[in-house]
Amino acid sequence: MKLLRKTSNADRAKKHLFASQTTYYAKPLTLVDGHGTHVRDDEGNEYLDAFAGIATTTLGYGDNEVAEAVADQAKKLTHVSTLYLTDELLDYVEKVAAVSPQGMSKTFVTNSGSEANEMAAVISRIYKNSADLLALEHAYHGRTLYTVALAGQSQWRNFGPDMPHVAFVPNPYCYRCPLNLTYPSCEIACAKAAKRIIETSTNGAPAAMIAETIAGVGGIIAPPLEYFKVLQETLAPFGTLLIADEVQAAWGRLGDGMFGINSTYGVVPDIITSAKGAASGLPLGLIITRPELADVFKGPHINTFGGNPLSTRAARVTIEVIEKKDLIANAKRQGDTMLAGLRELQKRYPLIGEVRGHGLMLGIELVKDPKTKAYATEEAGRFLELMRERGILVGRGGRFANVIRVQPALVFDDNDSALFLKACGQVLDALS
Repeated sequence: MKLLRKTSNADRAKKHLFASQTTYYAKPLTLVDGHGTHVRDDEGNEYLDAFAGIATTTLGYGDNEVAEAVADQAKKLTHVSTLYLTDELLDYVEKVAAVSPQGMSKTFVTNSGSEANEMAAVISRIYKNSADLLALEHAYHGRTLYTVALAGQSQWRNFGPDMPHVAFVPNPYCYRCPLNLTYPSCEIACAKAAKRIIETSTNGAPAAMIAETIAGVGGIIAPPLEYFKVLQETLAPFGTLLIADEVQAAWGRLGDGMFGINSTYGVVPDIITSAKGAASGLPLGLIITRPELADVFKGPHINTFGGNPLSTRAARVTIEVIEKKDLIANAKRQGDTMLAGLRELQKRYPLIGEVRGHGLMLGIELVKDPKTKAYATEEAGRFLELMRERGILVGRGGRFANVIRVQPALVFDDNDSALFLKACGQVLDALS
């Protein structure tokens, strides 16, 4: 039975939520439940979710293995904090070690990706005894002091002055190369530029460089496949650690392995951070690294809700289901289908400047003119609204909010991909 209210949810939100908590759509959606890859709003409308809460509901919605595990766990033990051990936490970190690159055997569990990236920065600074850090232009790493300092977009660097020192390296954004070069003749000059940045804009020995395997908020910027190898080789003479931010890219999303940095890009970093899809919608972040880095910070340290039994059990079950149902292969299959379909649409609609990504982490960059590549920000806003009218939810990113983000649950199937592509074609027709 629908609850009748005197005021709209938009009015209630305006009255009681912070102004900084923005929402999508001219008329904000209020979601009430979901099943599989679909969600339903408070007016009974159903939507195919091609964004999955920013790549978070890995196994979809409703009555799945994670929901069953969480319900069972809630009857036993929900919380004890990091001051105590639980089998759920230890079972999870053992599973993480089993699926991580060789040698990366220790994990610290947090509530979020922001906390994970913050801890990675702290560990790096202590281990290398250096206050300087490197990050990529267009980057987004979270909403804490360190991670805001690491943001490579001005709108997200909004915590005020006195932030940690970070120097920024050109982003491997081939469609809009910051060095005005062309791939592959550029020979990955953007990665090699890290040497110049270190020598001119840091203390000469920065502790670490953090890089998203694929930039999510930045607009699904997918580096060339050799990028991270060249970057790691460039950092090595300076002793600078490489932190792979896989908050959005991990857990099979890129369609090659659990982690995109080693499975898709062939590089084992010093630290991997992740969150979002790790626990299929429950709050959980983590840092994975080698013992000598993990043990350099002696604490004391605590994370009240980090590693709680509910989230860690959900996260372990998530990995098990990904393996059991071969969802990594499905991510590649569905991603390849949508990538091919979107590139066919690109041939017909000049509004699409580029389609890029791997697996189920795809971006559609909209431009006013394919020659000038002028940012189609307003059109991207209309694209979101028109997709919603056709029952499809997508995301939006990029420095000028002109990139459509496609990051659905790993259980996306053939029918979902077909519905998504059909709606995209209809929307592009309407915008032409």
